[in-house]
Amino acid sequence: MTLIKKKRSNHLRRRRRVRQKISGTGTRPRLTVFRSLKHIYVQLINDELGVTVAEASTLSPELKASLPNGGNIAAAESVGTLIAQKAKQEGIEVVVFDRGGHLYHGRIKALAEAARASGLKF
Repeated sequence: MTLIKKKRSNHLRRRRRVRQKISGTGTRPRLTVFRSLKHIYVQLINDELGVTVAEASTLSPELKASLPNGGNIAAAESVGTLIAQKAKQEGIEVVVFDRGGHLYHGRIKALAEAARASGLKF
């Protein structure tokens, strides 16, 4: 197995393992993260109803103009702050963090810490 296939396989295995253990509810939605090379996306999901409560990304109109690069740690921090503000508007203060199979490092860690600093609890 090539190195790239092995890394992808490990990522998918971590993703499945994490999703088996966590689920979002109406009072405590799941904060899920998707990371690409150029952008980072987060959603608050109520798994009981199967609906997205709030979303934010580096492509959001609030952030797009102010971010020259959407794929770095500074952009992830901005998205974390924005999702925390949107969660507060919806009356949500506590969430379950779904890192999407990614290691808690770099952009994922920066996003989580910025969301915590802005008032989200997880």
